[in-house]
Amino acid sequence: MTAPELPFFVYGTLRPGEVNHDLLLRGRTLREEPARLTGALLYDGPGYPYAVEGPGEAAASVAGELVTARPEAYARLLAELDRLEEYTPGDPRNLYERVAREVVRIGGSAPVRAWVYVAAPAVAAGLRARGKPVEGGDWLARR
Repeated sequence: MTAPELPFFVYGTLRPGEVNHDLLLRGRTLREEPARLTGALLYDGPGYPYAVEGPGEAAASVAGELVTARPEAYARLLAELDRLEEYTPGDPRNLYERVAREVVRIGGSAPVRAWVYVAAPAVAAGLRARGKPVEGGDWLARR
């Protein structure tokens, strides 16, 4: 089964100005719009962040960009993002899971369904127990 061609919600090293944006996204997108993922808390990781979902995070949100890929670049970009995030469907060793979630454009209209890489369950449990949340949910503002 093929994954639907959804936009991507990026919140860490794939955001404009961050190291992986130019490597993977530059020239391959139609639009990049500020957006937020609600119901998730952002945690600091080893050089990159994790969005952690859960009922305790209902009021929290994560800042990022809603990225719409160029149609001709979509399939390759999806494969490269999965590789970057070390995501393999169904693999219990995943650090991230790629999930479809509703995100909201800043100052925008209705929610948009997008792919988001969130912390895998085992990683999320460890972050809830011992992790450091990023204040305000914005990776770029952490410095």
